[in-house]
Amino acid sequence: MSAAFWSLSNNQADQDDQDDRPSQSNISDSKKDQITQVDNADLNPGELTFEEDTAGGMGRYLGVTSCTLLIVGRIIGTDIFSTPSSILSSVGSVGASLMLWVLGFLLSFCGLFIWLEFGTMFPRSGGEKVYLEAVYRKPKYLATVMFTVNAIILGFTAAGCIVSHVVFILVAADQAAGSWTEREIAVGVMIFVTLLHGLTPKTGILLMNVLSIFKIIILLFVVISGWVVLSGKTRIADPYVNFRNAFAGSSTSSNDYATATFKVLDAYAGWSNVNYVMNNVRNPVRTLKIAGPLGLGICSVLYMLANEEIDASGVTVAALFFKNVFGSVAERALSVFNVVTVTFAASRVNQELAKEGIPLPFGNKFWASNWPTGKSPLPGLIIHLIPSVIVIIGPPPAVAFPFILDVGGYPQQIVNFFIVIGLFWLRWKKPNVIRPFKVWWPLAIFFLVAASFLLVAPFLKPANGVGDTPPLPYYLYCLVGIAIMFTGVLYWATWRILLPKVFGYELVSRKETLADGTVVTLHLLKPVQRNDYRSDDSRGCSVLKSPVQTLLTYFGRVTDDLGEHAVGPFSRHHSGTAE
Repeated sequence: MSAAFWSLSNNQADQDDQDDRPSQSNISDSKKDQITQVDNADLNPGELTFEEDTAGGMGRYLGVTSCTLLIVGRIIGTDIFSTPSSILSSVGSVGASLMLWVLGFLLSFCGLFIWLEFGTMFPRSGGEKVYLEAVYRKPKYLATVMFTVNAIILGFTAAGCIVSHVVFILVAADQAAGSWTEREIAVGVMIFVTLLHGLTPKTGILLMNVLSIFKIIILLFVVISGWVVLSGKTRIADPYVNFRNAFAGSSTSSNDYATATFKVLDAYAGWSNVNYVMNNVRNPVRTLKIAGPLGLGICSVLYMLANEEIDASGVTVAALFFKNVFGSVAERALSVFNVVTVTFAASRVNQELAKEGIPLPFGNKFWASNWPTGKSPLPGLIIHLIPSVIVIIGPPPAVAFPFILDVGGYPQQIVNFFIVIGLFWLRWKKPNVIRPFKVWWPLAIFFLVAASFLLVAPFLKPANGVGDTPPLPYYLYCLVGIAIMFTGVLYWATWRILLPKVFGYELVSRKETLADGTVVTLHLLKPVQRNDYRSDDSRGCSVLKSPVQTLLTYFGRVTDDLGEHAVGPFSRHHSGTAE
């Protein structure tokens, strides 16, 4: 199996800031898109080669500007406005809260540099999915399936959808709506965003860029408003009250700090957003090395300046702030458009999972395709839509937001832990692999230590014995996160071991090119000869086959026919390989 690592050519032109001209192919012949290939036969993530994985879609059309705004738009979401007060409540003091925001800043940059090393080694869409596949190759597909279950069940924007579309929209509408009215509005917004990205991808990208700039302006207004208060030119009697005895009342519970750190890291989540869409990035190595630190740096500076202005607020103050400063129209617009920027990357990851052949309902060819436009993965957006809708209509909104933040954070730390372990393993086993970017060892070790702490500390009992989502047990979100990861193990074992053994078949992989140019891996069922399903016994007497064996025999003929003819509305041609 061949693999490819990619780095920039020395004569590559510096023209990455022209973001809105999609290329006609995934690897352009122009000098500005020239990429030098370095073959390594040992480290190809997944079944598809680099050329196969990047085939189809709109090609490379995201440059430095769009990638930077993609990161900014993902990071500056509702979390910066809704979580500071929750974090303050967990740790008990403004000083401890601000220290956690500094820690989140450091951990985010450490994680960014680790993801930069992986992203420049494997410049293809999928993010963690690709890196886990490259490192944890055996048992085959186990890492991929575990990541798939985690990504689909938790989704990417369920928590943001709850707070931005249930709380914000209701405040903007100035009505005391019932619970189901709230959820119906939220579901409607999710469907709108899904169709926007799926049917008009260029409009969606333009809107993301505009919205990201608008978010920067909004956060600057928060900072400036705070400076005006501190200058004494307001009616506030003591604007410095929050800075006196900043650490008074700080919690001494490791559980409180771990839970609060999950929320801080969730507010910084998005620094890896470009890693998910690398197939659409021009000059991917250079662009990632510039856009990653630039986007996270912009957000970190704004976060540290704005955080104190929000810490003393209520549970969610963003809606009231936007309404008082900009009016109801701006508030309503931000609440609707926030999810636009965080949905884009999720669809690309879902598409990559489908392209890898992970079994999904209705077949992988549909979910991996760029149907119906041939440019944007609407099926991948639908995969993202489903868990978001379930979360919106399922749990009580008052408890769901903080709990889902915690649940989503714990499995992510498990993934982070194994990725940084994989970084060390690759450095040791493959020291000569070309790495256009290398993270400094102490940063990776610091990230590993922090990830280990965040996996253990939540199980330590808080001082008051109650978590931040009462009446739920303080350890419940950890157990739910572990259960989700374990569900991935069960799904893999059922697909790869149990069903083939019970029904007497083996999986045979085959690559197929869809009508839009996308290459997808299909896993076909090939019946195997078993003694307990003989057609004739040892005496020459005919033995009746079981219904399952009869079905598999028929399916085997269908499988053989597929070797000669393409099947399905999304098919064009294919090639087969045995696993």
